[in-house]
Amino acid sequence: MEARLNLFGNPLADKVVKHFASAGKALENSALPAATAQLVVLRASQINGCGACVDMHTKDAAAAGETSLRLNLVAAWREATVFTDAERAALELVEQGTRIADAAGGVTDEAWANAAKHYDEEQLTALVSVIAVINAFNRLNVITRQPAGDYQPGQFG
Repeated sequence: MEARLNLFGNPLADKVVKHFASAGKALENSALPAATAQLVVLRASQINGCGACVDMHTKDAAAAGETSLRLNLVAAWREATVFTDAERAALELVEQGTRIADAAGGVTDEAWANAAKHYDEEQLTALVSVIAVINAFNRLNVITRQPAGDYQPGQFG
C-alpha cells in the first residue's frame, strides 16, 4: 500500500503533524499512568482501523514493558481478566469517546462517572486529551492511507 500523501515531505502536513505531536508530548508527563495511555491509544487505533497507529503503539508499548498478553487482549478487554478496574474504565471511555457518532448522547454519564471514580481531574483531563489526540492522528493516517508494519519503537520521539 502506498500513502496518498507524504505527511513528512509536505511542508503544511509536516507542520500539522508536528502540532499534533506537540499536543501528545504535553501529555507524556501527566499524572495519567503511561500504561493506561498506551492501552487507550491502542484501543482507539483499533476501532478506527488505523494500521499505522496500531503498529506504532503496539511496538512502543511492548518496548516500554507492556506484556504481549495484555496487548493481544485490548480488543477484547471486556472479557479479559488482565486489566484493572481503572484501565477498564479508561477503555470504556475511549470506546465511547471514539465512537461518538454511534450514540446520540456521546459518552454516557455512567462511563464518565466510572472513569471519575478511578482518575482525578488532572488524570481525566489527560485521558480525554489523549483520546482526542489519537483520534486526530488516526483520522489523518486513515484518510491518507499511511502504511503499517515498518515502524521501529521510538522512531518519532
